[in-house]
Amino acid sequence: MNLLDRAFADTRAAKRTAFVPFLPAGDPDLAFTAEALAGLAAAGAMAIEVGFPFSDPIADGPVIQASYTRALSKGLTVEAIFETIKSVTSKPGWATPVVAMASYSLVWRKGLEAFVDAAKAAGLSGIVAPDLPVEEADDFAAVCKERDFKLILLVTPTTDPKRTERIVKTCTGFVYVVGVVGITGARAILAADLPEHLARLRTLTELPLCVGFGVSTPEHVNALKGVADGVIVGSALVKQLEKDRTEAMAGMMKLAKELSEVL
Repeated sequence: MNLLDRAFADTRAAKRTAFVPFLPAGDPDLAFTAEALAGLAAAGAMAIEVGFPFSDPIADGPVIQASYTRALSKGLTVEAIFETIKSVTSKPGWATPVVAMASYSLVWRKGLEAFVDAAKAAGLSGIVAPDLPVEEADDFAAVCKERDFKLILLVTPTTDPKRTERIVKTCTGFVYVVGVVGITGARAILAADLPEHLARLRTLTELPLCVGFGVSTPEHVNALKGVADGVIVGSALVKQLEKDRTEAMAGMMKLAKELSEVL
């Protein structure tokens, strides 16, 4: 069984909501990324989303854009990210699923089969492909299905109902529910109609529904507890990387623990 399926099954059986932190690879360096992966798992992450830095922003706000720019300025490569993830996931007893957040152009450039095979060899359980239109996803979805590698697409509050249904049916692992209209980044409040949006999606699928974009505080996490199957927190954690190395690690782990304990 794919680690992501197992983790969500265990979380549901325990009647809990999953905490899924986002970690950009290579900022400030890959050694930090490896240490942070282990730290986030210990802090209560049910799964970890690793961002593959990309030069052209897709839906990333300024905090994540800046992190990606710092990482890319040091010559970061996809292969080096895979090696770093493998150095963590291959350790005895590792059981936390790791999912890539990567532009489909990175997949296309390497080759669909080659990317998935390399990702699986690194210990990744799936990929969030934010810029892959569902209308063009069939080939990649078939490759992922054949290899039991989860393909996660995004559903936004403004997605057309018919298109939403197609996206949800294409997803495996979980559905990434964009909780706000706009780019990533911390928000003061979540959208008031988010519970209704989740309820509508629940009529379309039994897959876990994980909310990202704008989720940044214990209050946000608490509001989604029992409403969503998982919460994805990115910018609030990535903001810590603007500090020096020691403070960044301490700040990231402190916030991760505070958020996971709410769930």
